[in-house]
Amino acid sequence: MSAHERPAVESSDVLLAALDRANDAVVVLDQDRQVRHFNAAAERIWGIARSEIVGRPADTLGLKDIEEDRRTEFTITRPDGGRLRAVLTLSHVILSDGALRRIALVRDITPDLELRERLALHVMIANGTNRAVIIVDRSMKVVYVNATFVGMFGHCIERAEGRQIVELLAGPHTDRSMLRRLQRCVGRESGMDEEVLAYDVNGDEIWLGAHVKAFRNARGKVKYIVALLDDITESRQLWSLQQLIMTALADEIPITEIADRLCRRVEEIAPDVVSSLLHIDAEGLVHPLGAPSLPDDYSRALDGVAIGPEVGSCGSAAYHGKAVLATDIDSDPRWQSYKRRPLEVGLRACWSSPIKAKDGRVIGTFAFYFRECRAPSRWHERIVQACVHLGALAIERKEARAQIAQLAYYDTLTGLPNRARLRHLISEMIASVSDGKSVALTFLDIDNFKDINDSLGHSAGDEMLAEFAQRLRTQVQQGGVLGRLGGDEFVMLLPDCDASGASLVASRIMEALAAPLKIGARQVPVSVSMGISIYPDNASDLDTLIQQADAAMYKAKQAGRATYRFFSRDMNRLAEQRLAYSAALRAALADGGLTLHYQPQIRTSDGALHGVEALARWRDPVLGEVPPAKFIPLAEECGLIEQIGLWTIREACRQMAQWRDAGLDIPCVSVNLSPINFQHAGLASVVAEVLTAHHLAPEMLMLEVTENVFLNERSVAVETMSAIRKLGAGLSLDDFGTGYSSLNRLAHLPIRELKIDRSFMRDVESDPTARAIVTTVVRVGQSLQLTVVAEGVETEGQRNLLSELGCDVIQGFLYAPALSPSAFGRWLLEHSANRASAMLRSVGRSLSARRSGPARRPDLLDPSAVI
Repeated sequence: MSAHERPAVESSDVLLAALDRANDAVVVLDQDRQVRHFNAAAERIWGIARSEIVGRPADTLGLKDIEEDRRTEFTITRPDGGRLRAVLTLSHVILSDGALRRIALVRDITPDLELRERLALHVMIANGTNRAVIIVDRSMKVVYVNATFVGMFGHCIERAEGRQIVELLAGPHTDRSMLRRLQRCVGRESGMDEEVLAYDVNGDEIWLGAHVKAFRNARGKVKYIVALLDDITESRQLWSLQQLIMTALADEIPITEIADRLCRRVEEIAPDVVSSLLHIDAEGLVHPLGAPSLPDDYSRALDGVAIGPEVGSCGSAAYHGKAVLATDIDSDPRWQSYKRRPLEVGLRACWSSPIKAKDGRVIGTFAFYFRECRAPSRWHERIVQACVHLGALAIERKEARAQIAQLAYYDTLTGLPNRARLRHLISEMIASVSDGKSVALTFLDIDNFKDINDSLGHSAGDEMLAEFAQRLRTQVQQGGVLGRLGGDEFVMLLPDCDASGASLVASRIMEALAAPLKIGARQVPVSVSMGISIYPDNASDLDTLIQQADAAMYKAKQAGRATYRFFSRDMNRLAEQRLAYSAALRAALADGGLTLHYQPQIRTSDGALHGVEALARWRDPVLGEVPPAKFIPLAEECGLIEQIGLWTIREACRQMAQWRDAGLDIPCVSVNLSPINFQHAGLASVVAEVLTAHHLAPEMLMLEVTENVFLNERSVAVETMSAIRKLGAGLSLDDFGTGYSSLNRLAHLPIRELKIDRSFMRDVESDPTARAIVTTVVRVGQSLQLTVVAEGVETEGQRNLLSELGCDVIQGFLYAPALSPSAFGRWLLEHSANRASAMLRSVGRSLSARRSGPARRPDLLDPSAVI
């Protein structure tokens, strides 16, 4: 049977079955627009079962007023309230029986519309972003660019699409290897980020930050590569600016050159500005560092100007610590005193920002000058933000280097050049001396500074050094140099100065130091010994010049201090001698080369032995007998005086124990100590240890101190003295009347004895002033219930006067010089025997007197009666 002979019903059934399986909805209407067929796809789209709609009017499905052979979009409302968008195509057929059938083919286009809307939204977003978007296919041909790309590079969309990306963007300096890396990124899921130099349609460079990522199809094959591009030209310029300055800092380039490079580079990337960098010092003074496009005379005029609220933009910004904008220099009140020169060169506005250190201090300013009245742009603000940071790094490095130099080459206490810096300055000055000219080098040493330092304390000593340096500064002539070598030693360098000129300067220094220095609440007298050496008369090199001035200074010390001496040739010998004596003294102390001699102290009441004073003696096998007046000051200079004091305590106590064991009764031994000994809290422990070791009672030891110790108000010295008195040992104030002690202070000190200085004894018989001083000291001792001892008694007149005044104890050559231990033992035996003989004669005369009348009582203090 042929196909055309097949029954029509079979063909109709096959057709309906095929329609039922179609993806699109098929709705068949009869000539009355009644639904005759409703396939499965139609059921899904309308959400209505076939049985509910077949036979009903087409209007029920929203199919009305639809023209044939036209594509029509309409909205379908489902029974569940859902809505979708569909497209309908209507056609008709005439069946064999002549019946008319309309066939509506309906497709759900809602997903397509949503996709279209999303694509439109994506395009809108892509065109609205400030990042350029470019999409290429696998062959690197451009298939899409957004509007930002067009604006960034100047290529229209039509010219961009279809071209190779390298052809479109690459230029002479583009890194081709980087482009190859971008192509290889297609293998990465996360994409990659690169910086690349590209070129716009005009050939201008554009630095890009590119994020590149590949997109794949369902089979995993790369279909597109998308690049998001940022114009980082400004950031790259700022980065290059930062690299320029950081490299300069690393290369230790001077700050003025760094500032010049910074300003020049800024003016390259912002051609519409003139820039300047200023330093603000600790005193608030302006110092230009860099301003290559400003007039030199204008920059020089700013140097040293103090910041303030009306000192242009920079001075005001530094003063207030915030940015200052003057959009019109001519009318701005802050510029009225400074506007002439900027206006002359065409600068109309200025914007200055303060540069601050990490601690918040304003240390500089960075300024933009404009050639028109205007405010800064966003680009200007970004540049200044970077330059303020770079300027802070450069200026802080400058300050740090200056501080390091200050610590390395300047004395921290006085601010003067130190030894290292002085050598350099002296060498420079010597090298610059022309023929016929000379330089005077003055070596200054504060007199008795050690006493002040030891008695008043190191803080007071430091204050004195600072005040002394300030006093000396006023005497430095123009071009001269003042420096501190260390301790209490200073050097003054006088250019173009001969011996006559140096004498005048030295005299002025003496006059300047005539008034006491104020140290805390005290007025402390100060004097200085100076030694002067002349270049080239005395020396032709630096070291010799300093040595000669030092030797001359010691000569001034020997002359009584508070004076000056010029170098002479024999001073070299004295300096060498001093070094030899210092070395020998150290050896003597270490090897037992020192000894003690003992001078007796006699009571005025009965002539009995009150005690002995232990006095150090030094006899060197090479140097011979060295007097105490020479080696004691030397020990102070060499730092040996404290060790000598401790050695004296130990040796004196050992000798006292030896005398005791030999049957000699010595009531007490006095030992001289330096003020330095009392700065150590362990002194009382040492004394207790020595006394215990030799089984001596504490009252058998008297420690003599000068008034300088009692000037010390620090707790260490006071506590040390109190601990010694608590131990039971005595304290004697030596050389009373020669220092600065007040009676009020004396009344509260833990002393047991006053000693009148021997200097008052020489003229006590003939000089009313000396007699008044001695009388006063005796009365002070009596009122405070202290034992008064007079030193240096040599004549009968002195002895008689002291006895009449009520002085308790006398010592001196009238009785005996300081004796060796063996000689003193013999003297004591003879003294005791003579006293006993005198007492027997006195008793005999007393018995005779009872028979014949009154007789004169012998004076037991008379040396002739006991010796």
